Amino acid sequence: MARVESTIDMHVPVTTAYDQWTQFETFPSFMEGVEEVRQTDDTHLHWVAEIAGEREEWEAEITDQQPDERVAWRAISGTPSSGAVTFVPVDAETTRVTVRFDWEPEGFKEKAGAALGFDERRVEGDLERFRDLIERRGVETGAWRGEV
Repeated sequence: MARVESTIDMHVPVTTAYDQWTQFETFPSFMEGVEEVRQTDDTHLHWVAEIAGEREEWEAEITDQQPDERVAWRAISGTPSSGAVTFVPVDAETTRVTVRFDWEPEGFKEKAGAALGFDERRVEGDLERFRDLIERRGVETGAWRGEV
């Protein structure tokens, strides 16, 4: 199993960062290689992305969702993977967001990419683009406040 973990501080309240993250269908606007995320119900997502030069599709299930604290998931098809995003208020206007992602690289390209740290750099870039998006906007585009 490969593990990626990355943390970034963003200058928005925790509710703003969390609420924007729950707008899963906006992920292609800041996640490199992600072409589409479609939420099929409260706990299931269909993903389409380019990974190591190959188009991949898979289903993911949200396994834990606590407003303003955490969203966790696992793949239920495709490459075995799971992860969580946590949201911690640093102060009233700053949030620390941490992504932890575990996955099983398959094939030479994916294993080499994981060994060379490509996955970690991609997640870091995704978090930086998410931060830039939400700081520029200043407000979330929507919210889902339910618990799983």
